Amino acid sequence: MNDSSLLIVLSTFPDTTTARTAAEVLVGEHLAACVNILPGVESVYHWEGKMEFTAEVLLMIKTTPDLWQALEERLRGIHPYEVPEIVALPAAAVAESYLRWVAGSLTRDAQA
Repeated sequence: MNDSSLLIVLSTFPDTTTARTAAEVLVGEHLAACVNILPGVESVYHWEGKMEFTAEVLLMIKTTPDLWQALEERLRGIHPYEVPEIVALPAAAVAESYLRWVAGSLTRDAQA
């Protein structure tokens, strides 16, 4: 994967308000080009010895590999969970025009 590649980062949040706040921080600080907020996710997992069924909101965050470490650190710092889900997936194929837009959106001098 090179620096012109796209990473899709997934992270779940307890509600739309905290998810939206995280999305605003990541886009506002140019760590993410775009964040999709997907409500209505139900997560099933074990936590502290008990099976949990939790309604959550999924963020689908678009960024580049060179920003991964900074994005992960920032997301970890603003996330309300003790152990947040932060999973990065490389995109197998991306339209060149979208990659150019992502790269342009991630520069500090990009239009707000």
